[in-house]
Amino acid sequence: MSNGDDDPADASEEADAADDGGDAGEQTETAAPTLPDDATEESLNEYLDEIAERLEAAETEADLDDVEALLDDAETGIEEADLPEPDEDDEDADDPRGDLEDRVAELRDGVADARGPYGEDVVDAVEAASGTVADTEWTEAGHDDAAAAVASFVGEAADAVDDAAPDAIDEADEDPEALLDEAADGEEPAAAEPIPVDQLTAALDAVAAAVAEAGFDADEDADAIAALLAATDDLEAALDDAEEWDDLETHEQLRAQGYYDVLGHYKDFPVEWAALKEHEAQGNVDMILLALDSLQSEFMERHCLEAFERMGKRGKTEASVEEVLGRAEKRDRPAIRILGKMAAEEATDTLVEYVDEDSNPQLQKAVFKALGEIGASEAVQPLANQLDPDGDTDELVRPHAARALGLIGDTRAVDPLADALEAHPSDDVRAAAGWALRQIGTRDALEAVAEYADERSFVVSTEGEKAERALDEAEPAPTA
Repeated sequence: MSNGDDDPADASEEADAADDGGDAGEQTETAAPTLPDDATEESLNEYLDEIAERLEAAETEADLDDVEALLDDAETGIEEADLPEPDEDDEDADDPRGDLEDRVAELRDGVADARGPYGEDVVDAVEAASGTVADTEWTEAGHDDAAAAVASFVGEAADAVDDAAPDAIDEADEDPEALLDEAADGEEPAAAEPIPVDQLTAALDAVAAAVAEAGFDADEDADAIAALLAATDDLEAALDDAEEWDDLETHEQLRAQGYYDVLGHYKDFPVEWAALKEHEAQGNVDMILLALDSLQSEFMERHCLEAFERMGKRGKTEASVEEVLGRAEKRDRPAIRILGKMAAEEATDTLVEYVDEDSNPQLQKAVFKALGEIGASEAVQPLANQLDPDGDTDELVRPHAARALGLIGDTRAVDPLADALEAHPSDDVRAAAGWALRQIGTRDALEAVAEYADERSFVVSTEGEKAERALDEAEPAPTA
């Protein structure tokens, strides 16, 4: 846009200033629309029609400021107008005020689209490119291509800034071209080491700083802004074309990261599975995670997870727990089993949330066992609640809750387990409660079980007999 000297505050006064006697060959200025005195739906729509025409004819930022001022007047007029309100009980009822407000919003969007581009848009685009260079994992060839794209852009941008604002680069903190020359250390391009990523981003940041320092005007410096935006578009396209790590085939990535190095040969099929078994044997958790992330097949996913389950605590690292916990948060039962084998205390809060999942008994079984293997004392009361015969928990699940309490070993579970042993109608639950009390192993717990050594139920009496023997073994030998 070319620059205009209109004052947006005088938008409504332009009607008085229009020249009615201009020469036939001269363009006369259109009078600004005025807010109707009798504000009706029809008159307000006509007012907005005039504003829309003025927006279409706008050529400068000042023209757009005038349109903004007129829209402010329109918004006030709509707010103060006596317009019929829609029938609240009729979803299809007309809403004149709402329709007018929607038109104002659309016109404001049109003003926003017509503005600029600005120097700030160039700064944003360059900073985005800098972020792409910094955050992308480049291959060796991709790094070279990205560096060439940055160098080309920096040269074009520096020329464009110099032409429009000669002092801008000098007044900025860094000279972008000097930064790249310093990184190359004066060597011939063929002999030079690749320019480090931090030097490339520093050069781009220096361009952004110079553009900001130039303080470009959207009207006066439209050509310079357009040239810079075109250069940033070319830079973005070149960075998109440069080879990233993700562009490589999966097996190429794995080979580059040493996944296959544990194999003396590539005869076993599939070689990914053969390498996985070696990594499991050697405890290479990071390589198993690499395979899990890279090899998008159900076969390898299953074997990676099974490897972690077999490794148990040996496979527990911060990264492996984070990966498996993310799966467990989606109620994935294999992942929940792995967390138990890992004794991952970090999973306790998530697993406790699933204790009451009465509609999913299989999930509950996996959760109860995992909480027991973790030794999660926070789960004692939620698990004890599952022993209630009047609750909604599946009868086949309750023994698993009792066993989990035994694995945790917290003495707070003694009373609810003893109650279940005494009065629960299911012998399976009673036997599991007896087993759990024996695992807790305090004298009170063992005595509570030993009372049922003569129980008619074989599975319950077996636990009672074992508790009796444990008490006898704990008695001190008689003195002579």
